[in-house]
Amino acid sequence: MKFLKSMSKAAKIRFFVTVGVIVLLILVGTLVPILFAGTTFANIIDNSIGKFFNVWDFISNNYVTLIESLAIIIFIWIIQKVLVLLVTILMRKGHRSETIGRLFVSGITYAAVLVGLFMVLSAWGVQQATLLAAAGILGLAVSFGAQSLIEDIFAGLFIIFEKQFLVGDVIQVGSIRGVVKEIGIRISKIEDLNGDVLMINNSDIRGAINTSTNLSPAICEVSISYSEDIERVEKIIKDNLDNFKKNIPDIKEGPFYYGVQKLSDSGVTLRLYARSDELKRYGVMRAMNREIKILFDKHNIEIPFNQIVVHTPKEKQ
Repeated sequence: MKFLKSMSKAAKIRFFVTVGVIVLLILVGTLVPILFAGTTFANIIDNSIGKFFNVWDFISNNYVTLIESLAIIIFIWIIQKVLVLLVTILMRKGHRSETIGRLFVSGITYAAVLVGLFMVLSAWGVQQATLLAAAGILGLAVSFGAQSLIEDIFAGLFIIFEKQFLVGDVIQVGSIRGVVKEIGIRISKIEDLNGDVLMINNSDIRGAINTSTNLSPAICEVSISYSEDIERVEKIIKDNLDNFKKNIPDIKEGPFYYGVQKLSDSGVTLRLYARSDELKRYGVMRAMNREIKILFDKHNIEIPFNQIVVHTPKEKQ
């Protein structure tokens, strides 16, 4: 099991010792009264350990309640699965529908656990008035002791219904940037560029930047030598913009030639601009760099590079 693999050696020893002691107590409490029935030893065990660990007596005295509890659990499990299936079918189209669907699935799961717990306790003879009173006390305790949990839940609801971002959107929260994989009742999951899934409490998502609401810019800047004819280079670029669009299908708008960006130390920097989906922006930038390099090589346009000029003093005659 995964949790055993994550344990240290000492923790594993404590775990197995605890399990062994519990199993031994159950065996003693169950078998001794049966094997040594009528003896003083059996009576001592039955009145001590047997009160808590006599599994046979527990089952024989409460088998009807146990069957009823099992039936309740199976019934609630089936209802939960059916409701989740219906929500999945109805909410499977579109990012917003998928996000709301996952929120409903989380709510159905929590509600099923609570309803099942109440019904099982009722089957064991706990009065409904007692359960309601306990639920009220629990709610009061939660309101005071789990304010952050309530804040996370309300923040998640506002994120969903205000359409701040949806599953599949690319957002930036502080220094974290990635794709929204899940929006739950308490936490949201964001996958960054490294493939790591970051889990953030909904209440901690403040000032998020949704970069998926509009197309994102893909910018290509390339330098040419000062010795190049700027008008000739500009004409070559403009004549080939349609080829850029054809060779890079992820470009949604453009590309456009925006002219001279700056005059640097070693050359003249030109800028090309296009727009694409946020998730494909960096791929479009790399493809534009490739296309401009191929184009310049084809027309013998020099791309400058840093050079160091060394002056040596003349030797005296």
